[in-house]
Amino acid sequence: MSAEVDFVNKKEVHLRNLKQSGHVGFDSLPDQLVNKSVQNGFVFNVMCIGETGLGKSTLMDTLFNTSFESTPSPHTLPSVKLKAHTYELQESNVRLKLTICDTVGYGDQINKDDSFKAVVDYIDAQFENYLQEELKIKRSLVTCHDSRIHICLYFICPTGHGLKSLDLVCMKKLDSKVNIIPVIAKADTISKVELQRFKAKIIQELNTNGVHIYQFPTDDETVAETNTSMNSHIPFAVVGSTEFIKVGNKLIRARQYPWGTVQVENETHCDFVKLREMLIRTNMEDMREKTHTRHYELYRQKRLEQMGFSDVDSENKPISFQQTFEAKRSNHLAELQSKEEEVRQMFVQRVKEKEAELKESEKDLHAKFEKLKRDHAEEKRKLEESRKALEEDYLDFQRRKQQLATAHHTLTLGKSKKK
Repeated sequence: MSAEVDFVNKKEVHLRNLKQSGHVGFDSLPDQLVNKSVQNGFVFNVMCIGETGLGKSTLMDTLFNTSFESTPSPHTLPSVKLKAHTYELQESNVRLKLTICDTVGYGDQINKDDSFKAVVDYIDAQFENYLQEELKIKRSLVTCHDSRIHICLYFICPTGHGLKSLDLVCMKKLDSKVNIIPVIAKADTISKVELQRFKAKIIQELNTNGVHIYQFPTDDETVAETNTSMNSHIPFAVVGSTEFIKVGNKLIRARQYPWGTVQVENETHCDFVKLREMLIRTNMEDMREKTHTRHYELYRQKRLEQMGFSDVDSENKPISFQQTFEAKRSNHLAELQSKEEEVRQMFVQRVKEKEAELKESEKDLHAKFEKLKRDHAEEKRKLEESRKALEEDYLDFQRRKQQLATAHHTLTLGKSKKK
């Protein structure tokens, strides 16, 4: 089997380039792929992590230019809860199934030690659902809803003093499970100079603590220059708004203040346009691909290793999935037989112990019976002796009574003669 595999591998290495004598038509494969993808639609799942009141829902409404009609969250929840809502969006002839997952109550508790745990568990649960579907005999990966998180927007409070310990701990726990893009929420509350210092401080703290955030890919020449430039702007300082104001003949999203107006789509005011360009218009497919090929594959590898599966055996030689399964099955059967034998021996031992107990009980009962029998015989003997003594006393009494009666009769006759 191994020789055959080596032969196949060698043939794959020495590929020959051939020329066709005419047009075949497989150059239409990209068009076929596009048509098929448009027909099936696309799935994109976004997770928003941040404290209550940082404008997560507003930014989602602004990003996708719609209203998701989310309800405000209270600050009094005892624990973090994740709420996922799925929406159907359509732009031109492209359909998008968008899932937005919000972390309700994140960072609102006095004890924030376990705030990230609910987030980690949720992401792992989505990976597990996909893995279980993948391991089924009859799979439906095309039709089942893929709920794996493709991007995590981590909202940072605009304090200007760096990241909180909760931010660092949470992102460190998540960087191997999901693509993370940090964003500075409500960036219109700090000045431009403070904002640049704040960004540099955030990047420095992330690097110092070994937190790996999502980097826009630079291996595609068509977007390499743009993505390289955008990587230097992370974290994005964003502003969201559901209000429109009229500027000239256009209605634009903006936030009005007594001192002026912040235009959401004005790149001199905030990084919203950069975020939308990178997140939706340029790198959405790369995020989907990295979720599947990197984060999910890492989770899948760990889970299969936990189940006892591996690509190599104890001698570090390649081993197939079937061989691993057969080995596990044999080990499992041997373990079952061992347990069965152990249970049987235990049963036999308990039966013997029970038999010994029953024999001991029988001996005790027999001894008690013999003692009762002896006691009964003794009581019977004593009763018999008492009966005989009583009969003798009765006979003696009858004799005395007879004698007394005879003596009395003789005395009576003697008195009669004297008269």
